[in-house]
Amino acid sequence: MQTAIPCTVMRGGTSKGLYFLAKDLPQDVPTRDAVLLAVMGSPDLRQIDGMGGADSLTSKVAVIGPSTREDADVDYLFLQVVVNEPRVDMSQNCGNILAGVGGFAIQKGLVPATGDLTRVRIHMVNTASIAVAAIQTPGGHPRYDGEARIDGVPGTHAPVPIDFLDVAGSSCGALLPTGNVKDVVEGVEVTMVDNGMPVVCLRAADFGITGYEDIKVLEQNAELVARKEKVRLACGLLMNLGDVSKKTVPKMTFVSAPQHGGVVSTRTFIPHKVHDAIGVFGAVSVATACVLPGSVAAEVAGIADPTAVKSLEVEHPTGFFTVFMEVSMNGDRPEVRRAALLRTARELMRGDVLCPTAVWDGNK
Repeated sequence: MQTAIPCTVMRGGTSKGLYFLAKDLPQDVPTRDAVLLAVMGSPDLRQIDGMGGADSLTSKVAVIGPSTREDADVDYLFLQVVVNEPRVDMSQNCGNILAGVGGFAIQKGLVPATGDLTRVRIHMVNTASIAVAAIQTPGGHPRYDGEARIDGVPGTHAPVPIDFLDVAGSSCGALLPTGNVKDVVEGVEVTMVDNGMPVVCLRAADFGITGYEDIKVLEQNAELVARKEKVRLACGLLMNLGDVSKKTVPKMTFVSAPQHGGVVSTRTFIPHKVHDAIGVFGAVSVATACVLPGSVAAEVAGIADPTAVKSLEVEHPTGFFTVFMEVSMNGDRPEVRRAALLRTARELMRGDVLCPTAVWDGNK
């Protein structure tokens, strides 16, 4: 006997995960997490006994329900199911999985379609902030086919533009958690920034790398990994995140001069593996650092007038990530007034995922 739980499998941006209605999962957190570990197949490097794809980018969960805020349509809780540990992490958002939330909410009747385009205001529970996703809804249903292309995903799909309304400092309490655009941590200059995702920007050259290496080369560089982690643990405390040894934040982004016309080239540890691309909120935070004069990223980017910036192309291992920004000046410091980006999503499967009754018998 197994417990059948309604579930939708979706690709959101460059990630993939399981989407659930909140009412279909256990209400107490320990049981919920045990269920998610079981259905994903963690802990196991292959996740062979579950739905996980043996990669952190495909071991993700979205829990969606009616909004608990008047200024939003739905609540979205993101959960990272750790592949090789019996642990579910809720310390961060995921902007890629976010791309599928609007379509899922419309499909499930949580949000009515409003003509050919439906704007869904999403309360991101992890950070108590709001995003607005524009979903194409011809005939009252989410559309997934289209002409939009994003690096890291083959083919083209319907565009999902997303605006972020209040993500600055959502995890750390301030855009610049230390109040500085640059700090020295463990003997190296860093910029700690939180514009939707806690990120530490570091110069690749300061760690003896070019920043253009293949991701496996970086992951196998034991000296680099150890030094990076030492800096990360110290930055976690400075960023008001506490002991981050068991957390997936902050992300560690090595920046170097662009190679293909972007503003910077990046390699991002998330936090122990190197991202095949760069996360949505990670890209927003890196782009933000690029327009803050004196930051590690800005010194590499060399942007003369931040207020003239309309979009920034952040290079990553598999292409570009475009962040649209509006920047104004507050005294001598730029302020990011708007951050937006383009993602795509696709519904892959609907049905039930099965959980052993020994883990959960379905009683809430």
